[in-house]
Amino acid sequence: MLRFIVCLTVVLTIFAGPIAAQDAKTTSGNPVFEGWYADPEGIIFGDTYWIYPTYSAPYKQQTFFDCFSSKDLVTWTKHSRILDNKAIGWARRAMWAPSIIEKDGKYYFFFGANDIQNDNEYGGIGVAVADHPAGPFRDHLGKPLVDKFHNGAQPIDQFVFKDADGTMYLIYGGWRHCNIAKLNNDFTGFIPFEDGVTFKEITPQGYVEGPFMFIREGKYYFMWSEGGWTGPNYSVAYAIADSPFGPFKRIDTVLKQNPKIATGAGHHSVIHVPGTDEYYCIYHRRPLGETDGNSRVTCVDKMEFDEKGLIKPIQITNEGVTARPLK
Repeated sequence: MLRFIVCLTVVLTIFAGPIAAQDAKTTSGNPVFEGWYADPEGIIFGDTYWIYPTYSAPYKQQTFFDCFSSKDLVTWTKHSRILDNKAIGWARRAMWAPSIIEKDGKYYFFFGANDIQNDNEYGGIGVAVADHPAGPFRDHLGKPLVDKFHNGAQPIDQFVFKDADGTMYLIYGGWRHCNIAKLNNDFTGFIPFEDGVTFKEITPQGYVEGPFMFIREGKYYFMWSEGGWTGPNYSVAYAIADSPFGPFKRIDTVLKQNPKIATGAGHHSVIHVPGTDEYYCIYHRRPLGETDGNSRVTCVDKMEFDEKGLIKPIQITNEGVTARPLK
């Protein structure tokens, strides 16, 4: 009898453990994964959500990228060092703010490196390529794609935008200037616009860095970060236009700190669930009590629209989001 009780206890423990753990995690929680990570780009490939962030640390330690995948937005798997500066001979530090796009079965990973301060320093925006979203990525060009200041824009905070007609654009820029440029077919350079200009400035009022663009109901929503990245006033604002070139008139701030939850909420991206009107904001913020500028974590909360198509203020939460598997 004693042996039976012991065996029954073991069986119940084995089966009850995972069930209890599953019941306990009904939401993603914020942050959605452990570690200091910032500038997250969220994207869907197939039936999987992916997040590609900056490793948030002093510049000299920012020499690699990790990424994270999930089937439901709640449980995330870490993929370590999908790219590091051993694969990018010209990158030595400050590898930032990745953006990724799939094309013809290849995954192209855009990143900033070296935090150049003028045209005499070497660095800027690079491109890596891989056969899988989790890499390993290899240098696509052997040199930066953008290595100069055009229209006053520091070559950082790159975002690859695919227009409705399939045209690919690079939207980027720090130092309160934002450019858009048309990428060529193999992402080795740019195609000048009809007026001969390669880099068009589309900077809206209040822009600082961190551009992101998406299309909803035929309108182009352009979002960006404002304020100082180390301060509590870091936030996200947006504009709406009829084309990716604007003009973009600032509408409002939609993501900002909540002093009861976290500060410095900004440098975001947006995930749209295909075939629905469901949107998620992926962003970083600073936990309460943290004073180190690099103490940033990645979070996910819902993003919704009103009847006029305006973005409602995004409520930052500790709970995060409920499970949303993809079909």
